[in-house]
Amino acid sequence: MSKTPTGQFITRSAEETFELAYGIGESLTTSTVFLLRGDLGAGKTVFAKGIAAGLEIDPADVNSPTFTLVNAHTGRMWLYHLDLYRLSGMAEEVREIGLEEMLNEPNAVVLIEWPERLGNWLIPAAYEVSLHDDGGERRRIAIRRQ
Repeated sequence: MSKTPTGQFITRSAEETFELAYGIGESLTTSTVFLLRGDLGAGKTVFAKGIAAGLEIDPADVNSPTFTLVNAHTGRMWLYHLDLYRLSGMAEEVREIGLEEMLNEPNAVVLIEWPERLGNWLIPAAYEVSLHDDGGERRRIAIRRQ
């Protein structure tokens, strides 16, 4: 696991959300899984872009993989960015996208948007990141180790 901070954080702009995630990405030295929870527009992709930038990946290359389901990026570590919104929660669907291989990849960070669509998959040793829109650009972000 990493030195990822846990607790409650308030950001007042997309830039602050990005910077919080950038600091986390910059500190990562081992394979880490993040479960990103939040409504549409809560800032999950902004958070993903920040993690990517901290891993020396151009954040402009990071977009929510809503239709492709998985985007892979390489920087100083691999970054697998999954968006499971379109899945129905069937274990076979998750297996087909190669999640097991991603989770076992050495030196990789796995970001999973809409983790509630994992069905009965259990992701051990992950960080749960809950993003809440508090109005305007203000976000309340809770990070806890699962």
